[in-house]
Amino acid sequence: VVNTTAADDSSQHPNTELILSADNDTVALTKASAMNAADNGLNEIESEYRVEYAKKMLTYMNQSVEPCDDFYEYACGNWKNVMVEHQSQHKRSNLIDIFYSLGEAIQQLLLDEKQPRDNFAYKSELNLTKRIYKDCLAADLYPLKKSEVYLDVIKSIGGFPAVDPTWKPDNFSWFNMSAHLTNYGGIGLIKEEVLPQYPFPPYFKLPDLGFEYIVHSDNIHSNSSKELNEKRMRNYLRLYGVDDEQKIDQIIVDIVNVWSAILNITNKFDEDLAKCEVLSAVVMGEETFPLWDSYLEIAWNGTQFDLADDDTWPCNYFYNQLDKVCNANKEAIANYFALKFIYRMDARLQEKKFQTEHCNMMIQFVLPHLLDEIYMEEYFDNEIRGEISDIVKEVRKSLREILEQAEWLDEKTREQALLKEAAIKPHIGSFENKNVTNRLIRQINEFNYVEGNYELNLVNLFKFRTMQRRFNGLHHKEYDNHTMKPLELLKGIQVNSFYYNVDNSIYVMAGILHPPAYHKAWPAALKFGTIGYLVGHEFTHGFDSVGAHYNSVGEENYWWTAKAGKVFNEREECFVNQYNAYEISEIKRFVDGNQTKDENIADSGGLREALSAYHRHVKELNLSPKDEQMPGLDLTPEQLYFMGFAQLWCASYKERHYWEELKNEHALEKFRVL
Repeated sequence: VVNTTAADDSSQHPNTELILSADNDTVALTKASAMNAADNGLNEIESEYRVEYAKKMLTYMNQSVEPCDDFYEYACGNWKNVMVEHQSQHKRSNLIDIFYSLGEAIQQLLLDEKQPRDNFAYKSELNLTKRIYKDCLAADLYPLKKSEVYLDVIKSIGGFPAVDPTWKPDNFSWFNMSAHLTNYGGIGLIKEEVLPQYPFPPYFKLPDLGFEYIVHSDNIHSNSSKELNEKRMRNYLRLYGVDDEQKIDQIIVDIVNVWSAILNITNKFDEDLAKCEVLSAVVMGEETFPLWDSYLEIAWNGTQFDLADDDTWPCNYFYNQLDKVCNANKEAIANYFALKFIYRMDARLQEKKFQTEHCNMMIQFVLPHLLDEIYMEEYFDNEIRGEISDIVKEVRKSLREILEQAEWLDEKTREQALLKEAAIKPHIGSFENKNVTNRLIRQINEFNYVEGNYELNLVNLFKFRTMQRRFNGLHHKEYDNHTMKPLELLKGIQVNSFYYNVDNSIYVMAGILHPPAYHKAWPAALKFGTIGYLVGHEFTHGFDSVGAHYNSVGEENYWWTAKAGKVFNEREECFVNQYNAYEISEIKRFVDGNQTKDENIADSGGLREALSAYHRHVKELNLSPKDEQMPGLDLTPEQLYFMGFAQLWCASYKERHYWEELKNEHALEKFRVL
């Protein structure tokens, strides 16, 4: 229902870097905006910025490679060697790394001792947020210490048999403990997501097994998997008092054996939930897994949803078989869940010097709506909004031309496509729902803050954040389906853009409007190759295989004729086949062309639309090619356009990150560029 460009912020430890520090980048933007009001040409600050940014772009490139042989390597081959060192548990990506810039901006705002303006509506909430943030900065997080607070929580939700001799399997429910873990944002064996559509019920993905290294049947016994996952479990068990190495060995073996048993279940449907539903119908018929009412009671305060709906129905076969495995291995499951809870609470600092960065990310994650309110007021202005709005208008002209000229569309489908394009609503910065935002921010006053108890506050913060993430579903009866939007659309301070089928709108969030996605001082070639392409990507989602099922007013309605739909499916299959052929050589897997098809279609459409828009823009304004280049880069304007696009996706992976990304609907960065 919601298509995104970059990534969500559901991780406690976002993977991010900054091209320029938030301080320098923001100052440059602010000064450039002020001076441009009096001067339509480049001012001195903008000229200097172009020189410095061109140097940075050059450092990312591997010029020993011919661009026509491997454009991604040519554009990004050296990025991994020059990227700024940051705290990260996941892959590093040039675009998503903007998150570090946002973190530094938030740091400045929270450490500012000046009182907010007199009419600022959330003074008490801001003061509490500052105290929570400063507690994080002052906490002793490296190396990790044993926490009685964490043990108390674990004991209350299911127990930790490895360290508790009184633990009894008869009193243990794997399902209930897993449901409790979702309240802290941790993932046991229930991987909860919230459907971005009224009434915003939960739905469920297959759980990720493991810790740093997500395990599958073809890697569970690899040296890398064993080294990382077993080291993590061993360190936690030692920290919490298990001093018998043979006992530790056996606990780890038992947990890995449970993973193997669960993978044997998912292998029967190729880890594909659609196939799981087919298998459920064949094996179980109308029989359903009986424990979901218990889950709704534990996780959703008893709020009732129809989990038998096609969009939210948990796969009965998987949970039925999982129940058998877990009930046969209660002690191993309880130990695994306890270790996952500790893993959730662990900052996992690589070094002490990264603690500030961790706190910047943590506070953005747990209290995003207040910080968004402050950030948008301080860093987002109408001049930026105006320029992005102009780019949006240019790109959608190109989309309309493509729809008008597509020879393979019959006239009935073309008419509906043009009607849908004309109705798309752009939102730049964020979507505003002051009522919901106010309620979310005011809830901070209800947070049970305990002075000087970082661990207890962290536990409560994760629980608070989870309940806020569920806000729409918990309160859906208080609103109607026309006023409620996914909460993600209310947060400008995120590195993302969206297309939302239900209201036929695109959203360009304020947080993404930093290098490498946008800077006011750039020439138009670079702007259209970056933010212009990202805008086109979102527009195209309105016409992909999902968008085909939503009409111009966001109603579920397949608006393609049979003839046009058949041609579309044939063209779609070309994308599937092309991407299926790309091997991820590092892990001996292939890209899933079917899983990534809509994002690949959106990439192709976005790049085409933005390039056409740029050509028209240059012609209309009679721009000089010289003014459309970056100093020091021997690139024509069109080459700069594609270089900007490619460098959005510069990335750095470790082996475990490839496994982490396997279920992502976006292809790996290098395959988005080639």
